[in-house]
Amino acid sequence: MATEALLTGPAPVWPGSRPPGTTAGPVPPGGADAAPDGTDVPKGGTDVPKGGTDVAQGGTDVAQGGTGTPQGRTSPLYGNPVVPAGQGPSAGPRVTTREEIIARAEVWTAAKVPYSMSKYWPDGYRQDCSGFVSMAWNLGTNEWTGSLAKYGVRITKSKLQPGDILLFHNPANPEKGSHVTIFGGWQDAGRTRYLAYEQTPPGTRRQATPYAYWSNSSSYLPYRYKYLRTGTSEGASGKPSSGKPGAVPPFPGAAKFRPGQSNEYVTQLGKRLVKKGFGKYYTNGPGPRWSEADRRNVQAFQRAQGWRGKAADGYPGAETWRRLFS
Repeated sequence: MATEALLTGPAPVWPGSRPPGTTAGPVPPGGADAAPDGTDVPKGGTDVPKGGTDVAQGGTDVAQGGTGTPQGRTSPLYGNPVVPAGQGPSAGPRVTTREEIIARAEVWTAAKVPYSMSKYWPDGYRQDCSGFVSMAWNLGTNEWTGSLAKYGVRITKSKLQPGDILLFHNPANPEKGSHVTIFGGWQDAGRTRYLAYEQTPPGTRRQATPYAYWSNSSSYLPYRYKYLRTGTSEGASGKPSSGKPGAVPPFPGAAKFRPGQSNEYVTQLGKRLVKKGFGKYYTNGPGPRWSEADRRNVQAFQRAQGWRGKAADGYPGAETWRRLFS
């Protein structure tokens, strides 16, 4: 039975993601980085940048007694990232998948990118909460909480999936805690807690968080990126697909998805993975014999749900099956 992730810490005075005029405040101690089955979240990552561009170590880059900027405004990308041609952020919105959004968020999480409102990581993105979301969504600019909504589609709590965001922007008084987090998946059956990826002092973190946040909860609004690749709830246009999802087929049992197994359910699973945008490890398309490509594609889908450890081992269980076909 899945164990629930524990929440720690009181509601913080979030220093945030707001225009000039305030200084940083405390944040809650680290929460439980746990997948739905209670397994630990790995600390590692691949291709993690080794340091930032003039990164402030251990601080929030707010001048003592001066006018700090808890969140930068919209700006071009900075820094000189060393990335292969065609793989860096484009000049405008770019089609992406949930898997890619979470994978990019994981890179900063593993690197524990120091929080700053004026510094830029080597990938060109500002090291505050809105810069973090700009990076994860692979935008061509650094946005802020007052502009991120134009790249998203408003959704309801019940529609939230990994890669969506929870955005609080107070246009009347942006100094009152404006902030944004990336939704990484539900942490309990009652949907009262979720895995939040966020950029907050002292650095990038992910932890179980009460819905929608520790403070100003009712002011947070869920958004989905407009340019999700086909197979997600919204297409590149940002509009809901016209087809109505059918009933989830019964889960045939975990034994059907093991090395040496060959059956119709493996093919069914593979086709669904491709439709959802998680088929990149197939070389000849899905087939009836269980393969390492099947396992890796399932694992990518599981990680996109915010799961880690044994919950993301690449072997589908009933919950993986339900989410894949819902």
